[in-house]
Amino acid sequence: INEGKIISATSLERGGITASISKMALGNDIGFKFNAMKWSIDFLFTWRHGTMIVEAADNVDLSNEEDFVEFGTTISEQKVIFGEIEIPLNEIKIAYTRPLEKIFPTKISSNSNSTIIDSGKLSSQFSITRDKIFSGKPKIFIPVFPGTNCEYDSAKAWREAGADPEVLVIRNLTPSAVEESIEAIVKRINESQIIMFPGGFSGGDEPDGSGKFIAAMFRQPKIAEAIMELLNKRDGLILGICNGFQALIKLGLLPYGEIRPLKEDDPTLTHNTLGRHVSCMVNTRIASNNSPWLSAFKVGDIHTIAVSHGEGRFVANDDWIAKLAANGQIATQYVDAENNPTLELPFNPNGSVAAIEGITSADGRIFGKMGHSERRGENLYKNITGNKNQPLFEAGVNYFK
Repeated sequence: INEGKIISATSLERGGITASISKMALGNDIGFKFNAMKWSIDFLFTWRHGTMIVEAADNVDLSNEEDFVEFGTTISEQKVIFGEIEIPLNEIKIAYTRPLEKIFPTKISSNSNSTIIDSGKLSSQFSITRDKIFSGKPKIFIPVFPGTNCEYDSAKAWREAGADPEVLVIRNLTPSAVEESIEAIVKRINESQIIMFPGGFSGGDEPDGSGKFIAAMFRQPKIAEAIMELLNKRDGLILGICNGFQALIKLGLLPYGEIRPLKEDDPTLTHNTLGRHVSCMVNTRIASNNSPWLSAFKVGDIHTIAVSHGEGRFVANDDWIAKLAANGQIATQYVDAENNPTLELPFNPNGSVAAIEGITSADGRIFGKMGHSERRGENLYKNITGNKNQPLFEAGVNYFK
């Protein structure tokens, strides 16, 4: 792989070569043609433990290698060809998904009454006047709760963007450990310019839903006071991704911009309409750049982002949706293949109303989103098209220059 000889690889699974080839083809919409009819049924369908299938580059000849058997080539046509047999990929996909469709559905009926806000109507330019209280290399506070799992990716993204991230593991085993963690959190907030709540499953998403444990901790008066001082007196920023977005919603920081008690009709994040965890790549569109996090983007910019959550469905009533749209707080939306906001699976993976993937506070300095913009890197998603680099972290750093 490092030498560019191998493009992709997979281990052989149940169903043998045919099953593995079918999955590789489906995952990337790439067809495959077997070299000849000489392969036996046993060869094609047997599960061989420890065997790998590799996709070699065009200029690599493995046919004479003792440990390799060359049995076909990728093709641009979306079908699998074996002699005179041609099977379109869409037929293979139906055969693959249909047996468990009733148990693990891939499609659900959308709510036709749900509002779809066209992002072209949400354009608004970020124009907050900064006091320039701090200028330089910002320090990022990343609190890590039991169940958080995205702190390393997040810290790496911040370092690459030119910031100074500090990860703090929150300890809650004993009352004294909780008190020490509270003091440590307050200290880190007072020393930082940005707070980032990373993704994961804090407290195993229990009790009573995701983000509750983080919200309970950060409602502690000393911590809440430090957060509001960061926002109101020190020109600070807050970012929450996935589990972090859930925590911001449950704190009231989104959409209100302050920690406050929640009302029954406030926007929230709840279980995906599929009723289970989803993990895939989605396309999102910048719906408003009314935020320092998005000021470098243009409305309509498309990014291909990884999502991984069980409670990512944004829910709000029509009055709230209209208010968020009018304020330019609907920041990012899930879009379909034509880049239009949509309620349809798999484009909208959780069934969020108004296709909402992320929102901001009214002043734009707090941003929460479900997609994992921190999961990026040179060797990730190589066979997936689209712009996978959403430079939110660079935008956060540039705000303080």
